[in-house]
Amino acid sequence: MPQIYLNNNSSTKVAPVVLEAMIPYFYERYGNPSNLHTFGRDTREAVEQARDQVALLLNAKPEEIYFTSGGTESNNLAIKGVFRSMADNSKHVITSTIEHSSVLYSVQYLEKAHYAKATYLKVDHHGKVDPNELEHSITDNTVLVSIMHSNNEVGTFQPIKQLCAITQKKGVYFHTDATATAGKALLDVKDLGVDLLTISAHKFHGPKGVGALYVKEGVKIEKIIYGGEQERGLRAGTEDVPGIIGLGKTTILAKDFLQQRGQEKIKILRGYFENKIKTKISDVKINGHPTERVVNVSNISFANVDHELFVECLDKEGIKVSAGSACSPGQRIVSHVLRAMQVEEKYLDSQIRFGLSRYTTKEEIDYTVKVVRKLVGQLRKHN
Repeated sequence: MPQIYLNNNSSTKVAPVVLEAMIPYFYERYGNPSNLHTFGRDTREAVEQARDQVALLLNAKPEEIYFTSGGTESNNLAIKGVFRSMADNSKHVITSTIEHSSVLYSVQYLEKAHYAKATYLKVDHHGKVDPNELEHSITDNTVLVSIMHSNNEVGTFQPIKQLCAITQKKGVYFHTDATATAGKALLDVKDLGVDLLTISAHKFHGPKGVGALYVKEGVKIEKIIYGGEQERGLRAGTEDVPGIIGLGKTTILAKDFLQQRGQEKIKILRGYFENKIKTKISDVKINGHPTERVVNVSNISFANVDHELFVECLDKEGIKVSAGSACSPGQRIVSHVLRAMQVEEKYLDSQIRFGLSRYTTKEEIDYTVKVVRKLVGQLRKHN
């Protein structure tokens, strides 16, 4: 039985050259970057080189890049950090109803701690925010808008450049969670106009547990983790040197991949997959925008099929996918993203998120289509 990994929006395998770059920093070049001896200076130099590499991917300055433990910490730092830098607590934050939980819970924290009042923008049936609604929601007290670059469940791109043009006119900071986009589409912070941007290495063939936050020069932000003066005083804690080296190497691979238009190959393969599914299986719905979507995401609802049982059955056939929503054992949770998109009820509890990568092959897709068709027939028959 083949083992086919189509859960690349959850996490990706570390590229071999990335792992190779990381290994020496576990047992040969293991010095603490804060130390002044040669071991420390060597690792400090490597960390700064990785910072340069991340900055190059984002078209940012190296001093605008701060290393973190990943997307969740970066989102927390961006949102809480901006508001903790404010002397006046009578402020306002705007986000959307389909954000990652690390953004939604951070905003809810601001509300509960009385740092700010919040507005949650609705989305259309494709998962897009309306720029006009954003413009009308901004008040004199609005400090920050946080809208994701692309959605982690359905892949829909937001009109970030257009949204940023609105906040720039109003003098409001703009943060975007680009965790689902990095490595799959170009991210140019200057072109977008964002003030803060989040990425995480494990979403594009880097290691887990490391990410970065871009903070535009001049943005006021306060630390949320206290300790040493690492990361120029914004993020305390000894740096994860192997992880940071891995993130740096990952960004080099991503830049080369995008320059060679490797994402187009994934997009073509996804189109082939979705056309096969729609042709061979009845009563399916592809969630998200039909064209303005991250190239590797295919979120499909199969009416009258329980998504948790479907995931288990696919796993037994060697196919690794996810249900696309945060499901806890023994607790059924319908995707807040699909709810916000007002997806028809019969499709809400039947979504499967297929996540392709640069390593996915046509043979794997053909096998997956064959198995999905078989299982949908069986599960619907016994429903």
